[in-house]
Amino acid sequence: MSGAPDQLFNVHNNFYLGAFQASINEAGDCFGLSDTETTERDCFVYRSYIAMGSYELVISEISEDAPTALQSVKLLATYLSDETQKETVVATLNEWLADPVCANNATLLLMAATVFAHEGNLNEALKCCHAGSSHLELLAMSIQLMLKMDRADCAEKQLKAMTAIDDDATCTQLATAWGNLALGGSKIQEAFYVFQELGDKYSWTVRLHNGSAVCSMHMGRYDEAEKELLEALNKDGKDADTLANLSVCFFHLNKPVTRFINQLKVVAPEHVMLKRQSSYEEAFDRAAQGYE
Repeated sequence: MSGAPDQLFNVHNNFYLGAFQASINEAGDCFGLSDTETTERDCFVYRSYIAMGSYELVISEISEDAPTALQSVKLLATYLSDETQKETVVATLNEWLADPVCANNATLLLMAATVFAHEGNLNEALKCCHAGSSHLELLAMSIQLMLKMDRADCAEKQLKAMTAIDDDATCTQLATAWGNLALGGSKIQEAFYVFQELGDKYSWTVRLHNGSAVCSMHMGRYDEAEKELLEALNKDGKDADTLANLSVCFFHLNKPVTRFINQLKVVAPEHVMLKRQSSYEEAFDRAAQGYE
């Protein structure tokens, strides 16, 4: 998070890179922290567990009297783990955001923005991000949302704000790569260099392999993309984005893609690629009916 003390650098940096277990391990080596720092550390630990799908662990370990930041992380775990609790989680978040005491809590704003984004309510998600306009991770989230809304121009403005705060931060570097990917053209190569630099400087994670591979595919370098994605698959055989990107990559290489699509249906049946594929198939079937 923006402004995190040095002893927590490896905790949040590994989280941003997608090295979730490494983030958890680093947190175990942090001692002599203040109460605020301890809460921040714990938030990253539990967010890492959420990223790895360990929702029940988070729900069971965060007590009812935990700080607001941790309670909001628990709400995200609840939202992702239990379909029947989604409305309750959204209502609770709205109630907390209406409380002036809670409304400026950066972690709460981030968790709320994440839930609203999952709900498809991008405007509410952006409102949460704008409420913490000097916080790097909230700025990064707003850039993701704007790119999802095809507003690369607005994302560029947010990126300038991030750069003004800390242009070397991993959060800023990743956001720069996302923005360059959206802009396309010669910017794709710049995005590629960002992923390469982060991987070489820290560690090559599934997230960085995928980022690099997407850049390579945009540049027509499908053989290079295949190598990156197979490396990612070796690290995590159930990563949804890796399976989706492999499907696209193998399609362009004229290689079989059925296995990757079937795996994706198992690990992430609601993945955006599967939804698009389904809508295309339905559109084709409707069009075909006119020729029967």
